Amino acid sequence: MDRIIEKMDFKFFGTGQHKIDAESFIKKDNAVMLDVRAKEETETLKISLKHHFPVLEIPFNELPARLKELPVDKFIGIFCSSGVRSAITFGYLRGKGLENVRMIEGGYTELTQALLPGKIYKHLNKVL
Repeated sequence: MDRIIEKMDFKFFGTGQHKIDAESFIKKDNAVMLDVRAKEETETLKISLKHHFPVLEIPFNELPARLKELPVDKFIGIFCSSGVRSAITFGYLRGKGLENVRMIEGGYTELTQALLPGKIYKHLNKVL
């Protein structure tokens, strides 16, 4: 873990290598969204990106026990409502050797803006 943290210098954070904005994430190929919100949160507000890629719901506190469910060959965008659990998850996953992970910025607000009808339409036309 020390070597992972040592690599996270000023340049790493200054160039945003730890995060991705929601709109850029939605446009990614070969990606999966890791939703680390609590079960009560995902039951209340379900996030489905059916026309984009899978959403894995793994509550933050269950992550160590369910780590093997994460695809190591895909880009992983980490989502929570405020960014705190995403930040901790980012560090945890990097410590476990996963490099192709980023925190999705902005919580619900940014994500819903990235999923406006016109943006979904453009995405679907690009895919079809």
